[in-house]
Amino acid sequence: MATHPVQVDHELIEAAAHVARTRCGGDTHTMAAAGRARDGRIVTAVNVFHFTGGPCAELVLLGTAAAQGAGELDTVVAVGDRGRGVVPPCGRCRQVLLDLVPTVRVIVGSGDRVRTVPITDLLPESYVWSEHQDQF
Repeated sequence: MATHPVQVDHELIEAAAHVARTRCGGDTHTMAAAGRARDGRIVTAVNVFHFTGGPCAELVLLGTAAAQGAGELDTVVAVGDRGRGVVPPCGRCRQVLLDLVPTVRVIVGSGDRVRTVPITDLLPESYVWSEHQDQF
């Protein structure tokens, strides 16, 4: 079920784009993410690519926000290096965001189609791990 559109946080996109331009490069860091905390702070992070796997920028962002005491994030966005612009979260990140911050909004799309959607719109009819924790 789609919800009413939410204003796109262009400052958040620019924060992630700035990190992608200035901190990403080579094969290790190719994506940047930014999140707006409920208190208004912007937190940024980059992915850590390694052939054995590695955390996406959105997952590093969750850890960085926790380490900085930012608490839960209201909105997140990922931006690719080399001017790739906004990149939607992968399936793993969608599930982790839904499980850990089920009220988070995600900026997706490109150009004049950039929009902000609830994480639930990116994973309709999904299993929500946090709703079943008591059963384990």
